[in-house]
Amino acid sequence: MNIHNIAKSTALADNCKLADRFTSRFLGLMCRKVLLPGSGLIIVPCNSIHMFFMRFPLDIIFIDKSDTVVFLIENIKPWRFSRIVRKAHSVIELPAGIIHESRTEIGDILKIE
Repeated sequence: MNIHNIAKSTALADNCKLADRFTSRFLGLMCRKVLLPGSGLIIVPCNSIHMFFMRFPLDIIFIDKSDTVVFLIENIKPWRFSRIVRKAHSVIELPAGIIHESRTEIGDILKIE
């Protein structure tokens, strides 16, 4: 799956996987050694994440049902967890630094295809 920030005309990922079942949502990116540039994970439904058993930091984008950004976490480290984001329907996990590079902000609309 590809993810673009429509508001900023920037690409966030061109190789995102979908986690939409209990097991894939729970496991997420756990125990991977690296997340390559351009890769990511979309977790549906989801309104909070954990970084247990992770080996690298991530950027986290929370989006609502219309793919509007409602909350951001930059560079979250392993063994942390996010707050519950009540407005969120899904979460996008990306390599650390992507939020800054893409200039993504709360209120931006993403295109996921």
